[in-house]
Amino acid sequence: MSHPAPDFLPGLELSRLLYEEAVRPLLDEVHPGLRYAAARVGTGSEVLGFDTPRSADHEWGPRLQLFLTPEDAVRHTAALHELLRERLPKEVRGWPTHFRPATADGPIGHMTPTQGPVDHRVDIHETDRWLTGQLGPGATAEEPPATDWLAMPQQRLAEVTGGTVFHDGPGALTAARHRLAWYPDQVWRYLLACQWQRISQEEAFVGRCAEVGDELGSAVTAARLVRDLMRLTFLLERRYAPYGKWLGSAFARLPGTEALAPSLRAALAATTYPDRERHLGDACRHLAARQNATGLTDPVDPALRPYHDRPYQVLHAERFTQALTGTLTDPALRALPLTGSIDQHTDNTDLLTRPGAWPR
Repeated sequence: MSHPAPDFLPGLELSRLLYEEAVRPLLDEVHPGLRYAAARVGTGSEVLGFDTPRSADHEWGPRLQLFLTPEDAVRHTAALHELLRERLPKEVRGWPTHFRPATADGPIGHMTPTQGPVDHRVDIHETDRWLTGQLGPGATAEEPPATDWLAMPQQRLAEVTGGTVFHDGPGALTAARHRLAWYPDQVWRYLLACQWQRISQEEAFVGRCAEVGDELGSAVTAARLVRDLMRLTFLLERRYAPYGKWLGSAFARLPGTEALAPSLRAALAATTYPDRERHLGDACRHLAARQNATGLTDPVDPALRPYHDRPYQVLHAERFTQALTGTLTDPALRALPLTGSIDQHTDNTDLLTRPGAWPR
């Protein structure tokens, strides 16, 4: 007999209840004095606050991570896993704590009731090893070098610094999240310069494609520029940009985007080149003004102008690149080409979400 689904709770709230009502009491009883962090971080739509009832069919539910010191991870991981397997409640607020085993036909974790031991999603990690697995070796350094920052995808940075830490006895996880909360100033300036450079490389293509009768190419280029302008907005607002699935949702939460979004939507909806150019130009001027407002450089004229001797109206975004690179004092960054971080090199989802696939 099937039962109706319980009322939806945001995943982070469900994780909090799992910790406070089930996991913490067990740890206090069986392992008093154990120093650990309890959190819901890493992968999962709930970590970024985008889960909905649809999420319940896909690795969603009462989930938690416990982070231990290296010594305690060796000493206690197996026993903790078995304790939770045998004594964890079968459900939290009506949501099963048991997940069916993965199979070739069903590799995605899914909650299901059980009367036996719980195949739970309370994952137990050694803190530094988990951080390295998420972001590479720079994640555990007190001051990661610039090149390590450039190898960390923003989706992963958002996952590590997002979510919630419910308890942190050792303090190592919280300290790492604080260190990784945003780029160092010099890396930030370099990434902004590279993002403006990306825009400068294609801003005239919208007009050139249309001039040769390629309306589809003009529209595709406009869409690429819209995404680059959105990602520039994240950099200007000092927020990590998630990958494609949540880019628009996260963009809508950024301060001030209600004034920018209409121009971006209109550029995407435009069916003629003049309309595309006009709306993209409005968006470029808006972001140029926001760049000037950061005070990172002397003000740069935000007005549009012809593309050299051609009639296309563009920002000449490389002017902002030049202004920003003029403020770089880090020799390692000054020596790099203006190609930026891994996110500015590629949008391949596998590469940006699977650390083992990253070239180093």
